[in-house]
Amino acid sequence: MLINLHSHLEGRVRPETAAELAAIEGLPTLSDGWQRAIRLGGPADLTVYLEKVASTYPFFRTPDAARRIAREAVEDAAASGHDYLELRFGPATHARDERRMRDVVLAVAEGMREASTASGVPSGLVLAALRHHTAEVNESVARVAALCAGAGVVGFDLAGDELLHPALEPHISAFDIARAAGLGITCHAAEAASAHAAREAVTLLGATRIGHGAHIIDDPEVLSWVADAGVVVEICPTSNWYTGAIASVADHPAPAFRDAGVRLVLGDDNPMQTGADLRYERAVLTADLGFDDEDLDLLDRTSVEAAFLEDGTRARLRGRLSP
Repeated sequence: MLINLHSHLEGRVRPETAAELAAIEGLPTLSDGWQRAIRLGGPADLTVYLEKVASTYPFFRTPDAARRIAREAVEDAAASGHDYLELRFGPATHARDERRMRDVVLAVAEGMREASTASGVPSGLVLAALRHHTAEVNESVARVAALCAGAGVVGFDLAGDELLHPALEPHISAFDIARAAGLGITCHAAEAASAHAAREAVTLLGATRIGHGAHIIDDPEVLSWVADAGVVVEICPTSNWYTGAIASVADHPAPAFRDAGVRLVLGDDNPMQTGADLRYERAVLTADLGFDDEDLDLLDRTSVEAAFLEDGTRARLRGRLSP
């Protein structure tokens, strides 16, 4: 199965769509084209990586453009054989107040819904607060997420540069709002910071899933705690190589996580930046990290249970699992 539980909308903008929207927005023509502007040339660090993702931000200025990008993202996932897609989106980067944030979020949700209806591939929207934003801004994002729960928004996340903005305490209130609305909670953590960042995301923010978490492997005590607590780690091997979290894809801790009993799910993070979509990442698990059919079956089962889904869709996905 292809269940994608960590993928950013800003990292799924088609280069040809970027070129068309750039012309509409009056952005400068790029001599090398938008594919080169969006794509990373190779591994770097998290800050450089996020700068490439930010190259798509101008294309989310209007609800119509955001709707189109979201629709195309789900269409592309369907074309590649996805069974389910969760998209993350940071609305406060693209809108200045709660009303405009709500408008762009509803537009994104509508675009996703249109493509899901046409393709038969279910999708859900996870709103991302950002580490470099103030507590007040992220509380606004959380209120918009709560208002849009049931209208396509299924979860809440904290993303951004963990190297420059490691503190989680300023964002506790935002996550309180999101949890009270019944949203699923995930958090980028221990991607660039130490293993303890993952534990703090669970204890301070109420996260049940950790995005990336590559450095959990560095602390045996935290690793054991994550496994015992049933915390789910969203792995994105190629992306972690490109952000500098690991030295090479072959060094990804997924096999060690598996052996320690950590619950794992898979994502492709920002596939337009890395050139690695979910099907590619699944192949990495087998070709580079030694996962066998039994491991992939467990990954699929964990993904169905950990996804931020309503019961009917979860039941249908369970029905597709191997006997």
